[in-house]
Amino acid sequence: MCTWIFQVASYSGRVPRRTYDHYCAVSRALDVVGDRWSLLLVRELCSGPRRYSDLFADLPGISTDVLAARLKELERDGVLVRKRVGARASTAVYELTESGAALRPVLDALSIWASPALEPRRPTDAVRAHWFALPLGRAIAERMPAGTANVRVGETVFHVEVDPETGVVHRDGPAPAAELTFDLDLDTAIAVAAGTKTLDEVLPDART
Repeated sequence: MCTWIFQVASYSGRVPRRTYDHYCAVSRALDVVGDRWSLLLVRELCSGPRRYSDLFADLPGISTDVLAARLKELERDGVLVRKRVGARASTAVYELTESGAALRPVLDALSIWASPALEPRRPTDAVRAHWFALPLGRAIAERMPAGTANVRVGETVFHVEVDPETGVVHRDGPAPAAELTFDLDLDTAIAVAAGTKTLDEVLPDART
Protein backbone atom coordinates (compact mmCIF):
# COMPACT_ATOMS: atom_id res chain seq x y z
CA MET A 1 0.00 0.00 0.00
CA CYS A 2 1.49 3.33 -1.04
CA THR A 3 1.38 6.46 1.08
CA TRP A 4 1.29 10.02 -0.13
CA ILE A 5 4.19 12.12 1.06
CA PHE A 6 2.88 15.56 2.00
CA GLN A 7 5.53 18.05 2.99
CA VAL A 8 4.24 21.41 4.16
CA ALA A 9 6.44 24.05 2.55
CA SER A 10 6.68 26.38 5.52
CA TYR A 11 10.46 26.57 5.72
CA SER A 12 12.48 29.53 4.56
CA GLY A 13 12.72 30.33 0.87
CA ARG A 14 9.81 28.13 -0.22
CA VAL A 15 6.51 29.33 -1.61
CA PRO A 16 3.74 27.94 0.63
CA ARG A 17 1.62 25.23 -0.96
CA ARG A 18 -1.73 26.40 -2.25
CA THR A 19 -4.45 24.43 -0.51
CA TYR A 20 -8.21 24.24 -0.46
CA ASP A 21 -8.09 23.82 3.33
CA HIS A 22 -10.86 21.24 3.12
CA TYR A 23 -10.62 18.24 5.42
CA CYS A 24 -11.37 15.86 2.54
CA ALA A 25 -9.24 13.29 0.73
CA VAL A 26 -10.31 14.61 -2.69
CA SER A 27 -9.22 18.13 -1.86
CA ARG A 28 -5.95 16.84 -0.41
CA ALA A 29 -5.30 14.98 -3.66
CA LEU A 30 -6.06 18.12 -5.67
CA ASP A 31 -3.66 20.08 -3.47
CA VAL A 32 -0.97 17.83 -4.97
CA VAL A 33 -2.07 17.08 -8.56
CA GLY A 34 -4.83 19.61 -9.20
CA ASP A 35 -2.66 22.26 -10.83
CA ARG A 36 -2.66 22.62 -14.60
CA TRP A 37 -0.28 20.11 -16.29
CA SER A 38 0.32 18.01 -13.17
CA LEU A 39 -1.78 15.00 -14.16
CA LEU A 40 -0.55 15.23 -17.75
CA LEU A 41 3.00 14.92 -16.42
CA VAL A 42 1.89 11.79 -14.59
CA ARG A 43 0.37 10.53 -17.85
CA GLU A 44 3.69 11.02 -19.63
CA LEU A 45 5.59 9.14 -16.94
CA CYS A 46 3.18 6.19 -16.78
CA SER A 47 5.12 4.51 -19.58
CA GLY A 48 8.54 4.89 -17.96
CA PRO A 49 11.29 7.41 -17.13
CA ARG A 50 11.59 10.52 -19.29
CA ARG A 51 14.14 13.26 -19.72
CA TYR A 52 13.16 16.90 -19.29
CA SER A 53 13.50 17.42 -23.05
CA ASP A 54 11.19 14.46 -23.74
CA LEU A 55 8.54 15.86 -21.42
CA PHE A 56 8.80 19.32 -22.95
CA ALA A 57 8.47 17.89 -26.47
CA ASP A 58 5.41 15.79 -25.60
CA LEU A 59 3.54 18.49 -23.70
CA PRO A 60 2.85 21.06 -26.41
CA GLY A 61 1.80 24.36 -24.89
CA ILE A 62 3.68 24.11 -21.61
CA SER A 63 6.36 26.68 -20.88
CA THR A 64 9.79 25.74 -19.58
CA ASP A 65 9.13 27.68 -16.37
CA VAL A 66 5.86 25.86 -15.68
CA LEU A 67 7.36 22.47 -16.52
CA ALA A 68 10.27 23.04 -14.17
CA ALA A 69 7.93 24.23 -11.42
CA ARG A 70 5.55 21.28 -11.76
CA LEU A 71 8.41 18.78 -11.72
CA LYS A 72 9.80 20.32 -8.53
CA GLU A 73 6.37 20.32 -6.89
CA LEU A 74 5.61 16.72 -7.80
CA GLU A 75 9.06 15.66 -6.62
CA ARG A 76 8.53 17.51 -3.35
CA ASP A 77 5.23 15.70 -2.85
CA GLY A 78 6.61 12.25 -3.55
CA VAL A 79 4.84 11.72 -6.88
CA LEU A 80 8.05 11.44 -8.89
CA VAL A 81 11.79 11.26 -8.43
CA ARG A 82 14.68 12.68 -10.40
CA LYS A 83 17.46 10.22 -11.12
CA ARG A 84 20.84 10.26 -12.81
CA VAL A 85 21.41 7.51 -15.38
CA GLY A 86 23.78 6.63 -18.19
CA ALA A 87 27.52 6.80 -18.45
CA ARG A 88 28.91 8.60 -15.42
CA ALA A 89 25.32 9.45 -14.43
CA SER A 90 25.32 12.21 -17.03
CA THR A 91 21.60 12.14 -17.88
CA ALA A 92 18.77 13.19 -15.58
CA VAL A 93 15.42 11.44 -15.91
CA TYR A 94 12.12 11.72 -14.07
CA GLU A 95 10.27 8.62 -12.90
CA LEU A 96 7.05 7.98 -11.00
CA THR A 97 7.30 6.74 -7.46
CA GLU A 98 5.01 3.99 -6.20
CA SER A 99 2.70 6.73 -5.00
CA GLY A 100 2.75 8.41 -8.42
CA ALA A 101 2.16 5.15 -10.27
CA ALA A 102 -0.93 4.62 -8.10
CA LEU A 103 -2.52 7.52 -10.00
CA ARG A 104 -2.86 5.41 -13.14
CA PRO A 105 -6.40 4.22 -12.25
CA VAL A 106 -7.34 7.88 -11.77
CA LEU A 107 -6.10 8.69 -15.28
CA ASP A 108 -7.87 5.62 -16.60
CA ALA A 109 -11.15 6.71 -15.01
CA LEU A 110 -10.78 10.21 -16.46
CA SER A 111 -10.04 8.67 -19.86
CA ILE A 112 -13.21 6.58 -19.72
CA TRP A 113 -15.28 9.52 -18.51
CA ALA A 114 -14.05 11.86 -21.25
CA SER A 115 -13.90 9.43 -24.19
CA PRO A 116 -17.25 10.72 -25.54
CA ALA A 117 -15.62 14.17 -25.76
CA LEU A 118 -13.14 12.90 -28.38
CA GLU A 119 -15.08 14.40 -31.23
CA PRO A 120 -13.39 14.96 -34.60
CA ARG A 121 -9.94 16.38 -34.06
CA ARG A 122 -9.76 20.17 -34.24
CA PRO A 123 -7.06 21.91 -36.32
CA THR A 124 -5.56 23.30 -33.11
CA ASP A 125 -5.37 19.92 -31.34
CA ALA A 126 -1.89 18.53 -30.76
CA VAL A 127 -1.64 14.75 -30.80
CA ARG A 128 0.89 12.11 -29.80
CA ALA A 129 0.32 8.43 -30.47
CA HIS A 130 1.28 7.35 -26.95
CA TRP A 131 -1.53 9.47 -25.51
CA PHE A 132 -3.87 6.66 -26.55
CA ALA A 133 -2.07 4.00 -24.52
CA LEU A 134 -4.66 4.09 -21.72
CA PRO A 135 -7.78 3.41 -23.85
CA LEU A 136 -5.87 1.01 -26.10
CA GLY A 137 -4.73 -0.84 -23.00
CA ARG A 138 -8.35 -1.25 -21.92
CA ALA A 139 -9.30 -2.48 -25.38
CA ILE A 140 -6.45 -5.00 -25.37
CA ALA A 141 -7.48 -6.24 -21.91
CA GLU A 142 -10.93 -7.00 -23.31
CA ARG A 143 -9.32 -8.94 -26.16
CA MET A 144 -6.63 -10.62 -24.05
CA PRO A 145 -7.46 -11.17 -20.35
CA ALA A 146 -3.80 -11.83 -19.51
CA GLY A 147 -0.45 -11.43 -21.25
CA THR A 148 1.61 -8.88 -23.15
CA ALA A 149 0.91 -7.14 -26.45
CA ASN A 150 3.08 -4.87 -28.56
CA VAL A 151 1.32 -1.86 -30.04
CA ARG A 152 2.56 0.18 -32.98
CA VAL A 153 0.81 3.42 -33.85
CA GLY A 154 2.67 4.92 -36.79
CA GLU A 155 6.28 5.24 -35.63
CA THR A 156 5.43 4.95 -31.93
CA VAL A 157 5.84 1.57 -30.23
CA PHE A 158 4.84 0.61 -26.71
CA HIS A 159 3.71 -2.56 -25.03
CA VAL A 160 0.76 -3.33 -22.80
CA GLU A 161 0.91 -5.81 -19.93
CA VAL A 162 -2.39 -7.27 -18.72
CA ASP A 163 -2.53 -9.02 -15.37
CA PRO A 164 -5.85 -10.22 -13.91
CA GLU A 165 -4.69 -9.28 -10.40
CA THR A 166 -2.71 -6.07 -10.84
CA GLY A 167 -4.48 -4.66 -13.89
CA VAL A 168 -3.10 -3.03 -17.03
CA VAL A 169 0.15 -1.11 -17.47
CA HIS A 170 2.00 0.15 -20.52
CA ARG A 171 5.69 0.72 -21.13
CA ASP A 172 7.77 2.41 -23.81
CA GLY A 173 9.15 0.24 -26.58
CA PRO A 174 8.37 -3.33 -27.64
CA ALA A 175 8.32 -6.29 -25.28
CA PRO A 176 10.73 -9.06 -26.34
CA ALA A 177 8.14 -11.82 -25.91
CA ALA A 178 4.69 -10.47 -26.67
CA GLU A 179 1.78 -12.78 -27.39
CA LEU A 180 0.12 -10.34 -29.79
CA THR A 181 1.11 -7.36 -31.94
CA PHE A 182 -1.31 -4.63 -32.94
CA ASP A 183 -0.39 -2.35 -35.86
CA LEU A 184 -2.65 0.69 -36.06
CA ASP A 185 -2.61 3.95 -37.93
CA LEU A 186 -3.36 7.09 -35.93
CA ASP A 187 -6.94 7.47 -37.13
CA THR A 188 -7.74 3.88 -36.19
CA ALA A 189 -6.14 4.32 -32.77
CA ILE A 190 -8.28 7.42 -32.23
CA ALA A 191 -11.41 5.53 -33.26
CA VAL A 192 -10.68 2.74 -30.78
CA ALA A 193 -9.83 5.28 -28.07
CA ALA A 194 -13.09 7.15 -28.69
CA GLY A 195 -15.07 3.94 -28.64
CA THR A 196 -16.44 4.28 -32.15
CA LYS A 197 -14.64 1.08 -33.22
CA THR A 198 -13.39 -2.00 -31.40
CA LEU A 199 -10.11 -3.83 -31.84
CA ASP A 200 -12.05 -6.83 -33.12
CA GLU A 201 -13.52 -4.65 -35.86
CA VAL A 202 -10.26 -3.05 -36.97
CA LEU A 203 -7.90 -5.97 -36.31
CA PRO A 204 -9.79 -9.26 -36.23
CA ASP A 205 -6.54 -11.21 -36.70
CA ALA A 206 -3.79 -9.59 -34.66
CA ARG A 207 -0.33 -11.02 -35.33
CA THR A 208 1.30 -13.33 -32.82
